[in-house]
Amino acid sequence: MITKVFSISITAIIVLISGQSLGQKAIDKFGDWTAFYDGSGKKRSCYIASLPQKQSGKYKSRGATGITVTHRMQQNTKNIIEIRAGYTYRKDSEVEIKIDGKPFLFFTNSDSAWAYDKEDSKIVRSMVRGKSMVVTGFSSRGTKTVDTYSLLGFTQAHRSIGKSCGLK
Repeated sequence: MITKVFSISITAIIVLISGQSLGQKAIDKFGDWTAFYDGSGKKRSCYIASLPQKQSGKYKSRGATGITVTHRMQQNTKNIIEIRAGYTYRKDSEVEIKIDGKPFLFFTNSDSAWAYDKEDSKIVRSMVRGKSMVVTGFSSRGTKTVDTYSLLGFTQAHRSIGKSCGLK
């Protein structure tokens, strides 16, 4: 039964967070986070993903939501955070992220929010120490949404992708 639930949750994350390659392979599930890798050698990418535990807002319909933290060896990047809203963000808006109450701002582009340059690793350090993360954004129609993510398992999942991608 646990294996079936694990497979279903991995499949849900893969389908719902469509920004990643379809060739990815699961490393493992850690609490509320699942770790993946794709490719090999310098072309390897590793990422972790999670779905919100709670969603609120007065919206009529909403697409898939989720968060990923990615290392891409070919581009020499690590800790790239992306939040998928399930709708198009309001033009030129920012998304507020609170990790255990500590605020961070992300810029938006279409249906995704990204940390500003050089902020990703700082935010990841807060996620490692944190228990929960609240994401507040506004749709192009002005609808406010609040998504709450658990950070249970984040540290182990993050370490696993660092190891899989050969990072220290």
